[in-house]
Amino acid sequence: MQDSFDITTLIFIVLAVFVIWRLRSVLGQKTGNEQPPFDPMSRRDAPLRPGNAPAEPDHNVVRLPGTNGARPASEIPPAERWKGIAEPGTPTAQALDGIARVEPGFDAGEFLEGAKSAYEMIVTAFAQGDRKTLKDLLSRDVYEGFERAITERERRGETVETTFVSIDKAEMAGAELQGKTAQIVVRFLSKLITATRDASGTVVDGSPETVADVTDVWTFARTLGNRDPNWQLVATEAGQ
Repeated sequence: MQDSFDITTLIFIVLAVFVIWRLRSVLGQKTGNEQPPFDPMSRRDAPLRPGNAPAEPDHNVVRLPGTNGARPASEIPPAERWKGIAEPGTPTAQALDGIARVEPGFDAGEFLEGAKSAYEMIVTAFAQGDRKTLKDLLSRDVYEGFERAITERERRGETVETTFVSIDKAEMAGAELQGKTAQIVVRFLSKLITATRDASGTVVDGSPETVADVTDVWTFARTLGNRDPNWQLVATEAGQ
């Protein structure tokens, strides 16, 4: 004859029945807020930005801004058009006027902000040997120069540590428009901490503790009217 259930077993059975009953009473109800089953083949459009402009990819760092509701540069009096950026009547202002005629949404202030972001990203990617990031932001010739330097550094077993302290200034040093190819020169004044270590970890260049003032003059270029909003770095030089 089988042993009878003890009181503990009976309690567990009662609890199990109660839990099952509660689950069925909840899961079996419809609240009116149910979502339809996910269909991986259905189209899901990304939210549109103001003005129904498609969202731009995250990698577009230095770009010619599209029309964003701001007053077109061509409608602003020449004396005020590039205030704080370029003096009226100068070659730089004339080139910016030409850019704005092709792409009325051009905003020189936004361009400089994007250039600052690109400057930090490129300097950091070079220090880290991040070829993929560099390839997206540099022209072919500039990329090949950066890539050769990274390869040589790796061959020697060296590593670079770079920390941005600040970008104190980014100013437009020139602009040129030839046909639909625009070039803008930007002078960066920044503070960096940078040090190069050899394979044993010894510092062979720079200092991991010293903040250095750095001046760079970079030229960005882009073909106007192109659907790709990216500007690429096409030339670099150390500034004075």
